Formats: sequence, structure tokens, C-alpha cells
Amino acid sequence: MKKQLLDLQEYLAQNNLDIAYISNPSDINYFTGFYSDPVERILALLVFPDKDPFLFAPQLEVEAAKDAGWDKDVFGYLDHEKPFELMAGHIKDVAGTPTKWGIEKDDLPVQKLEAIKGQFPDAQFPTNLSRYMENAKLIKTAAEINELKAAGTEADYAFEVGFNAIKEGRTEQEVVAEIEYAMMRKGVMHMSFDTIVQAGANAANPHGGPEKNPIEKNELVLFDLGTVHNGYISDASRTVAFGKPDAKSLDIYKVDLEAQYAAMDATKPGITAAELDKVARDIITKAGYGEYFIHRLGHGMGTSEHEFPSIMEGNDMVLKPGMCFSIEPGIYIPNVAGVRIEDCVYITEDGCEPFTHTSKELKYID
Repeated sequence: MKKQLLDLQEYLAQNNLDIAYISNPSDINYFTGFYSDPVERILALLVFPDKDPFLFAPQLEVEAAKDAGWDKDVFGYLDHEKPFELMAGHIKDVAGTPTKWGIEKDDLPVQKLEAIKGQFPDAQFPTNLSRYMENAKLIKTAAEINELKAAGTEADYAFEVGFNAIKEGRTEQEVVAEIEYAMMRKGVMHMSFDTIVQAGANAANPHGGPEKNPIEKNELVLFDLGTVHNGYISDASRTVAFGKPDAKSLDIYKVDLEAQYAAMDATKPGITAAELDKVARDIITKAGYGEYFIHRLGHGMGTSEHEFPSIMEGNDMVLKPGMCFSIEPGIYIPNVAGVRIEDCVYITEDGCEPFTHTSKELKYID
């Protein structure tokens, strides 16, 4: 059994919990190696302190779970059946009628919680396993870092494709299509989130979607993308120049790049998340763009693109080797331009290393 599962079983025993109900798909993947978004169906991993865990899944996912390497029981159900009633039967076969449950309170909808209560009227839910998961996934192993490196290499290739796809009059959406088609041809079937390409003033809308917006000469083009590699993700941003952008856009880029480099240089064991955020924010504020840096400096990443911790003001967590997170200062001036430069990194014994290596010096595309 994977060490992650053994650790969870030990946690259940130490905290007098009878059962853990894991429902977040990326957390199920973390424990089992199997990822699926069940949409409206029920997918759950049931873990006990002293019994073998099992997966409960739609019948159409049972073989996929086994193929992913899960070697414990997988119980399936058909769409017309009552899933929580069937699941309860399997739980009772393994562990009787558990009373003290650990659940992911950040993830489990009220409707499904009520369905569990309907099968186990005496159930209590004293523990939020969302907090356990944050800490369990916080320090990556060497094997996990290798998977993240591989995902970063895929992201670097996606940038190369995207930069080459920029042509005058081609829309943001068309460039996204070029990237994702090329990645599929390379065998990368899943991006870690919807690929973002934004040109000119449209890039001043952080996390806005690509539109049927023609890319014009003499403007900046922002890319934000990532891939999924064996369940682990990449996430990176680059901004390039198509033609010769105006002086204001170039100044925004220069300041943002300085802030990103400074934060990368400052990332090492012992600094707090808040201190690291301040390194980048102070540079942007001193240059007069502080009001346009409107999000945290970074977020944790691993099996999903937004994990613990947040690299932001007010978070005094001391950063340690093995932590993985993004460093992504951004400057977004409405109706002018937007710039974001992002690498995800892992902390080493004396600094940090990025997962992506595409140059951050401003690239000019004719």
C-alpha cells in the first residue's frame, strides 16, 4: 500500500476516527494513482484505520481504476442504482457501522453529506480532512518532484508552439487551438486548466478567457498554461511582444520581470510566505504599479494547480525544502496591457529550482 495511505490510516487511528471519506478527485488520485472527474456521479475512496481501503465508483470507471494500478477492491454501481445505499453495504461489510467520520469539508456537498447521514444516522463528522490533505501534500517527495519536472518540460514545449502560432489577425482562440492540438499529438491529453492566451488590453483581465480577439501587431501577448503528467501538473505564464509594443507596455514588462526575478532569488528555506510576497510587491509598488498587482504572489501546486500554501500577505508560514508553489507577479492596467510572468518552483536546501525553463527575457515576435 502507498505510504500516503499508510500515513492516513495512522492519522485515523491517532485521532480515533473510524473512517475517512475522500471525495476530492485530485486527492483520490494522490492516494490511488487513479484520476476521474465523476461530474454528478459518486466517486469516493473509503479508508479505515485497520482495514484495507476500497474505491467506490461508477461501474463505467471500475476497469479504469484497476488499470491505473489500484490493487485493492473497487466497487461499482450502475446509474439506476442507489449509490449511497450500495456504498453503505460495502462499508458495513468491512467496518460495521462507523460513527466518527473524517470528511473533506471543503469539497463534500451538503446533499452528499445528508445522503451519508441517511445511511448512518449516528455518524459524527468531527474532523475536516481538507486540512489534513493540505499538510499531507505540502512537502513533495523526490518522485513527485520528478513528475512535476516532466510536466514542466511539457509546458515549455507548449510555449514554443504558442509563440510560433502568433500571426497578425489570428485570434487568441486559434492560438489556443494550435497549442492544445500540438500537445495531443505529442501524447499529452489533458491540460491542467483551460489554456489562456490574451493579447493587448485583453490581458489586463487576469484569468480572462481567450476570445475571438484578433492579435494585432505592436502589443503584448500573455500565455498561461500547463499540462497533466501522471497526475501531476505544470502551471506557468509568459508574456511576449508581437511587433514593437509602446513604451508603457514595455515598462510594465520590465518591472514585472524584475519583481519575478527578485522573488525567485529570495525563495529559500526560512523565508515566510508573506515576506516572499512582499519582495515582489515592493518592487512593483515602488515603480508606481502597486494598485495593478491585484492577486497573491503564488499558490501551491502538485496534483492540482491550486494547492496549499498561498504565498501572500498575512501568511507567516515558514517555507521549507520540498514545498512547491508558483511565483507569478502580475501588472494589469485596464485598457492598456497586462503582464504576468510565472514559474512554479520547488524549494531546495539553499534556494529554489523552477519546473519550467522558457526564457523570461522579453521575446519579440515579428
